[in-house]
Amino acid sequence: MNNTIVALATPVGVGAIGVIRLSGSEAINIVQKIFSKKITDKPSHTLHFGKITGLDGKVIDEVVLSIFKAPKSYTGENVIEISCHGSPFIQQKIIELILKNGARLAKPGEFTLRAFLNRKLDLAQAEAVADLIAADSEASHNLAIQQMKGVFSDKIKNLRQSLIDFASLIELELDFGEEDVEFANRKELLLLIEEIEKVVNGLKISFSTGNVLKKGVATVLAGKPNAGKSTVLNALLNEERAIVSNIAGTTRDSIEETINVNGVLFRFIDTAGIRTSTNEIEDIGIGKTFENIKKADLILYVFDAKISNLKNITDEINSLKTEKKIIAVANKIDLCDIKKVKIELKKLGYDVVYISAKNKEIKELTEKLEKFAAQLNNQSTTLINNVRHYEALVKTSESLKDITNGINSTISTDLLALDIRKALFHLSEITGEISTEDLLDNIFSRFCIGK
Repeated sequence: MNNTIVALATPVGVGAIGVIRLSGSEAINIVQKIFSKKITDKPSHTLHFGKITGLDGKVIDEVVLSIFKAPKSYTGENVIEISCHGSPFIQQKIIELILKNGARLAKPGEFTLRAFLNRKLDLAQAEAVADLIAADSEASHNLAIQQMKGVFSDKIKNLRQSLIDFASLIELELDFGEEDVEFANRKELLLLIEEIEKVVNGLKISFSTGNVLKKGVATVLAGKPNAGKSTVLNALLNEERAIVSNIAGTTRDSIEETINVNGVLFRFIDTAGIRTSTNEIEDIGIGKTFENIKKADLILYVFDAKISNLKNITDEINSLKTEKKIIAVANKIDLCDIKKVKIELKKLGYDVVYISAKNKEIKELTEKLEKFAAQLNNQSTTLINNVRHYEALVKTSESLKDITNGINSTISTDLLALDIRKALFHLSEITGEISTEDLLDNIFSRFCIGK
């Protein structure tokens, strides 16, 4: 933490500009040695135009320096950002000069790690930085921004503080064990635990939605061979991505493509047609179809409207053995009496859309997907999308149940205090009030260098 680190903060390669970032107590002094103008006396949050010169006095580049002085910087330390021309040669020469003058190369995520260690961010907010960088849709971006602002962290800190207030009274009772006094009202503690459990359970439930917004909606196209699944995928993509043929069983392996619908990423997975097969390769593909169905967030069950009826479709959907959200997609409506089909399928019990993928008449399907996306986007509750946070909440929930059972069983104060400490420990893990070196290494090693 005492040394100054440096890294390229922009992607490697040729571009209009590149940004080189330094952080540490000596960041300003190190850059002063290679910069043409005096900057050691300049105020924080200022820009300075000048030249970077090598040890031989030759000009390497004209650059703009951004100065951020501790503690008012991203890391809480002195930070310099050098905006230079985007030549890899120039970037490398400047970094080499900085290293020769006393800095060292940053490790992955080390800038954000320093921000965490200097209390500029808590651990949940630091993880949100990585999510923000990786965001590939409006929904995942919005969720990362919410997390980075500390909405989730504040909720956890409030729960933790409420429990600490009661824990202090329990600990006080331990100090007066021989006096047989009770400072913490057990009924009030039960009510508090009940309130905390409601919040924790709500956050746990939100994980499924938050994870979908982060990674995209896994949407499986399932159905019988020749139902037109691949044609539906091609129509959604507006390109010939999947091979289409009149020969049943053309799709043997899963094909995956992504589409952004109203800011939500949908990961469409075209699968092998479901049927009994004697072909070993096709059979493997069908097995993969059911594996994908188990992992899916949404299933589009595609069927041929001209040869299907209510019983067939019901039996086919039941054969999927899933409770996931299903949209029944009646395809090839250009080849049948659509009014008759609609009357037949009115009692199906699932959302049904009617399309002709071949003719790219898929408006009903896209509208249904837009509605699904809107429901995900219109979540008013705080969402979590991090597996580590979810696991910590599960452990917190278990500890809270132990506290409730302990109070109801009138266990000793020292055992009750132990259960409360466990709950506090798991809540503290989320925001990093309690953390281990291994945990920090595991989290920040996933960041890109320069962040």
